[in-house]
Amino acid sequence: MLTLDGPAPFGNSKPSPPLPTFWLGVHRPSWLARADVPMFVSNRQMARLKSLPRAVGSWALDSGGFTEITTYGEWRTSPEQYVKLIRRYHDEVGGLAWASQQDFMCEEKALRMTGLTIEQHQDLTVRNFLTLRGLAPELRIIPVVQGWLRPHYMRCVEKFMAAGVDLTQEPLVGVGSICRRPSTHVAGWILEDLHAAGLKLHAFGYKKSGLTASWPHVASADSMAWSKGGRYERTCGTHKSESNCLDHAMWWRGELLDRLADARGRV
Repeated sequence: MLTLDGPAPFGNSKPSPPLPTFWLGVHRPSWLARADVPMFVSNRQMARLKSLPRAVGSWALDSGGFTEITTYGEWRTSPEQYVKLIRRYHDEVGGLAWASQQDFMCEEKALRMTGLTIEQHQDLTVRNFLTLRGLAPELRIIPVVQGWLRPHYMRCVEKFMAAGVDLTQEPLVGVGSICRRPSTHVAGWILEDLHAAGLKLHAFGYKKSGLTASWPHVASADSMAWSKGGRYERTCGTHKSESNCLDHAMWWRGELLDRLADARGRV
């Protein structure tokens, strides 16, 4: 967790919650060997490598589910294959803090590709987590709650509970299908609901504006928004486009952390 040092609060005021850990989303696995900041890397990028980088810092693994489901309408990577890959990353790359489960997201595009309902996607998500935990109880694979509207997410928590998984006891729980919304308001309410229910949350691909508002409700978050911004922003001056520039990504990360610190200071 990122924390801020400062004087003890006066009177009966409560200390502000700690800032969330921010995992910088990257699409170049080689960056794991170049920068000692928390990074978030997709399995779709890692799995294609014959020679893996050795991480100099901590990182987390995205299952790559959105691409796989919206491309094929199903998981082509089996749980057994996924577990084998995670073990390889753990041993050869090092620094792996956790991996996301193989969830079934609930955006319209994903539902259209599978032809299934939100409830069916939730059932498949719970089933996959149980499978992965059974295959590799020693690995830190985090569960993911899925849905679209606020009641969907609470229902997903109930489905995990009915399957014997108390999400309030999990070290971290991912929240899916919140990053491609036109507005962050509903996503913010969803995170607030789940936080109030006692879950320690990771917000996948959450917008900078959303994280600035929702930071008290999440333990961690990731984003690759710097890459899109790098097409137009010029912070390094060494590339025509900075969408693949580590220096620009680090600048963007620093700017976000400054925003979060300012937001915490105003609480």
